[in-house]
Order: sequence, then structure tokens, then C-alpha cells
Amino acid sequence: MGEFDLITRYFARPVSNDGGTVALGVGDDCAILTPTPGHQWLVSTDMLVEGRHFLSTVLPQRLGHKALAVNLSDLAASGGTPKACFLSLALPRVDEGFLAGFSEGLFALADAHGVVLAGGDTTAGPLNLNITIMGEVPHGQALLRSGARPGDDIWVSGSLGDARLALEVFRGTVALTGEQFDAVRLAMELPQPRVALGVALRGVASSAIDVSDGLAGDLNHILRRSGVGAHLRLADLPRSAVLGGMTEDLQRMCLLTGGDDYELVFTAPPEAADQVLAAGRRAATPVSRVGRIEAQAGLRVLDGDGRELDLALQSFDHFQS
Repeated sequence: MGEFDLITRYFARPVSNDGGTVALGVGDDCAILTPTPGHQWLVSTDMLVEGRHFLSTVLPQRLGHKALAVNLSDLAASGGTPKACFLSLALPRVDEGFLAGFSEGLFALADAHGVVLAGGDTTAGPLNLNITIMGEVPHGQALLRSGARPGDDIWVSGSLGDARLALEVFRGTVALTGEQFDAVRLAMELPQPRVALGVALRGVASSAIDVSDGLAGDLNHILRRSGVGAHLRLADLPRSAVLGGMTEDLQRMCLLTGGDDYELVFTAPPEAADQVLAAGRRAATPVSRVGRIEAQAGLRVLDGDGRELDLALQSFDHFQS
């Protein structure tokens, strides 16, 4: 099967001519997109490399889902509404079973969020998946990393740490029952991007970022861009019952530096707490208040008695981890 037959069979879909964002999609030199008046584009891209970001044993359907989910998570952190995406795909060989499963998982999530695959590229090479996502936000309403202020509360969506716990099972450092492993593996392979929550937080949150490389490292991006510090209350970090049954050291590592959570960490003034909780309810996503922004630089982690813990907070680094 040649490149263009591959694209036609697995990735070309008709584009509706109902006046939506994508006026022309797959099949031409360029896609044609039409922005909504009064809105700004949001654009992000993420690459997934076999052996670095996913295991060779992952089901193709789940890989298709995750390839798009990690991009949608970036969009969620900016409060954006998804519109279109572009896929660049390198394949060691044409594997029709893989392509059928991958495209099935990709399109299932795309359809759930109203995303049109508008173009991309394919080539031969080591398995490598790159998606660029495009979305919209009303002018001036994007959530940024630079808006946190001293006194703001720090919030986290969902729960943290299960994806890293699943990775430790794959590495052989942790043993779980089959049911427990299935639960945490879902977090690793089928993350749910918090798009609805990001939209609901527009005008409420003062800053936001998605948790992809670990809570401590990603929160530090907010702190640096905002010129502030913070403390986190370890006991308040949301976790599953499975992770809660692990040793304290393992819990800390998974919660603070594990990565691959694709939850949102965001800040909001204390007086907006009811609005944050209402946003969580509208998005059907639990939110937990886990700390406070401070004027003093740096990130501190407190135990249940309010004492600062001496922890090495090294999050995932694509060139060092």
C-alpha cells in the first residue's frame, strides 16, 4: 500500500460544508480554516516516540486516543474549544491492523470533542506520532501560566499518580493485582483531557497548565512565569485508592513527579472557590484545593502537620529522564 492509499483508507473523511471551521481538509496541499469572528487561535503540538512516550505493547486504539488526548490536554489548559488537528505519522512498515486500530481510537476521541483531522503527513521511519491541535478562545480569555498571584489557591483536577504507578508495574518495581493494574493502566494509556473544565474555568482561573511531566515540575512553570512561589499540602493531593495503598515514598514520587497525568493544575483567588467548584460540576470533573500561591519564590511541600518536607522534586525531562 502506498502513502496516498494509506491516507485515503485510514485518515481521509469528508468535511461538512456547514460553515464550520474547516472549509477544506485532507487531500490538498493546505487545509483551509475559517476562524470564528471575535476569537483567537490556540495552537499546540506534541510528539510521541515509541520507547520514550509509549510502550510497544500498547493497543493501537489506545495509542490513537492518547496521541490526540495529550494535545487536547494542552488546549484544555488554555481554556480552548477544539476545532482541528494535523497528524504526522512515521511508520516502520505499513501495518493495516495497526492503522485500523490507531485511526479508530483517534477518531473516537476526535468525534467526542468536535475535532476535524484537517491534514498532515506520512513517511517511513521509526514509529513516531506527532499531532498539532488547533482551537479557539474568545479574544483575551485564554488561560495562561503567567497570572498566578500571592494568595491564590492552587487546584488540581481528577486524581494524580496512577499513570506513573502503572509504569512502575511495567518496570517490575511494583506488584499489583490484575484488577488494580487494569485500573491504573487506563490512566496511563487512556487519559481523559479536561477540555470541558478548561472552558468552564475561563474568567475564573488566574493561571493554568496541564500536568504532563509531573505536578511539581509543571506547577513550577506557573511559578516562574508568574514570578511567585507556592506551597502544596501533600495530604490534599487527590489519589486513587490503589495508589493510596502504596508506601509513602512511592506515593510522593507518583503524585509529585510521576507525570503522564494529563490533569489540570490551576490557580484562582480564594473568593472564587465557589465558582471553581461550580466549574468542576459543570464539567463533571472533581477538583481539589491543594495549596496556596506565595510571594516567596520556590515550591514547598508540606506534610499533614504543616511542616516542610525535604524532597528532591525532579520531574520528567525528555533529554535526561
